[in-house]
Order: sequence, then structure tokens, then C-alpha cells
Amino acid sequence: MSDAARADTRAGLWMATGAFVLWGLMPLYWHLLKTVPSLQIVAHRVVWSALLVAVWLFWKQGRGWFAAVMAQPRLARLLALSGLCIGINWGLYIWAVNAGHVVETSLGYFINPLLNVVIGTLFLRERLNPVQWTSVGIAAAGVLWLTFNYGSFPWIALALAASFGVYGLIRKLAAVESVTGLGVENAVLLLPALGYLVWAEIGGAGGFFGAAAGGADWGLGIDALLIFGGALTALPLIGFSFAVRRVPLSTIGLMQYIAPTMQFLIGVLVFREVFDLDRAIGFGFIWAALALFMTDSLRRARRAAAI
Repeated sequence: MSDAARADTRAGLWMATGAFVLWGLMPLYWHLLKTVPSLQIVAHRVVWSALLVAVWLFWKQGRGWFAAVMAQPRLARLLALSGLCIGINWGLYIWAVNAGHVVETSLGYFINPLLNVVIGTLFLRERLNPVQWTSVGIAAAGVLWLTFNYGSFPWIALALAASFGVYGLIRKLAAVESVTGLGVENAVLLLPALGYLVWAEIGGAGGFFGAAAGGADWGLGIDALLIFGGALTALPLIGFSFAVRRVPLSTIGLMQYIAPTMQFLIGVLVFREVFDLDRAIGFGFIWAALALFMTDSLRRARRAAAI
């Protein structure tokens, strides 16, 4: 490997690490906005992310990036659907964080890679080997354990995993660069988000413009956090898209667990959420399934590289 290639790989690793660490720290950030209704946080996230991504795309691709996608009706429909999925995912995640379910949100993102395997089997005609089926079975046992022994169905975790899994499936079918896709998804969500925010401000339920609009006046600090939330939505995705072109996918696959691990630790150690023996056993099943799955993935990647 040349010095330039090694430098490119190092840059990709730093960008991937930054993206996953930012995603891992997200619960702390959204918790700072707990005084703001969750749906308004999501709407602000859409608006400010749309603005930032649009500026980025205008700089990189000129004015025609949106029209180029709209000229492909199938692609436009797919991105409209993926925008809906990611909007649901964002909304549920922010609500769950501020409702005290950070540990369960981390469970959703631990489950997601295994659910992606099942989705690939059902919709993309991919085949699982015996080790992968075993991993899925162990993870399913963990979910059942949490359902019947912890006393509640982990619907938040499964809904987060399912919405992000379907989002990933659609984005796999949509032949578009990741940042461009995010720009179109944000554009799909932009008008409903703006309309809702205007309605909230006029009706007195909003506080972004404070007492001038008859609202509660969240203050400039909260307003700044809401605006910067758009950057925190876009920047990790841009960093991730940079990294996946420079770092082997097997490495990215291992690094993706940085985020849910940090979320889990924040939930338990910072927010002091319940993590008793029953939850530990359920999580243990899922962690064991992930360890088996990743070990098999690394083994097959090394075998393929040796050929």
C-alpha cells in the first residue's frame, strides 16, 4: 500500500470514529433539549439539517442536484419513502431518550445488524449460513427473554431497529450517493416540518421565537442547540459516507458498535436507568449473537481476501 493510500485509510478511520462517537453521544445532546416537545425537536432537526445539506450539495454539485433526482421517478419515490422511515426513526429515538429509555434505544441499534441480515434474506434473496441463522436465533431468544422476564415487550428497540432496517433496505435499492439521498429525504420532510413549526409558534406551543410569538420563550441557548442539532444530523452522515469509501466494510462493521455501546453506558451510568439481572440476561443473549455474527463475518472476509 502506498503512503497516499495509507493516509487515505487513516483519514477514513478518523472520520468513521468521529461519526460513531457523535452518534454515541447523541442521548446527552437531545437530553439538553428535554424542555422542548419531541416532535418539535425532530422538526427543527429536519429544517436545519436540510439547510446545511442543501448548502453542502450546492457547493459540491451545483444547483442541479435535486432536479437530477426528481428526473428519475422511481428514485424519487424510494427516497420519499426512506425519508418517511428516517423521520419516524428520528422522532421515536428523540422521544425515547427524553422519556428515559436510552438503554432500550441502544438495544435497538445492537439488534439492527442482525435484523438487516433477515431483511436481506426476505427481500434481497440473500442466503444465510448456519452460523448466521444461529446468531439470529440467539438474538430472538434475547428479545423473548426481555419480553417475558422483564415484563414488557421491547417495542422501542424493535421499532427503531425495524425503521432503520427498512431505511437501509430502501437506500440499498436507491442508486444515489448518501449525502444527495439525505438532501432529498430532508426536502421531502421539509414542508411538513416547517408547517408544523409555524403552527406551533402561532398557537403558542412553540418557544423558538419566544414571547414575541406568544410562546414560552425557550431562550437563545435552546434555540442554538436546536439549530446545531441539524449539523449533528448531517455531519456524522457526511463523515460516514467519506469513511466507507476508504475503509474496509469489515472494519466499519465492527466500528458501528461504538455508538450503541456508548448509548448503553450513558443510559446506565449517566441517566441511571434500570439495568437489573433480567435485562442483563436479555442483553447477554443479544451480545453473544453479535459476537458470533461478527466473528463469522471476519472469518469469511479474511478467507475472501486470501483468495
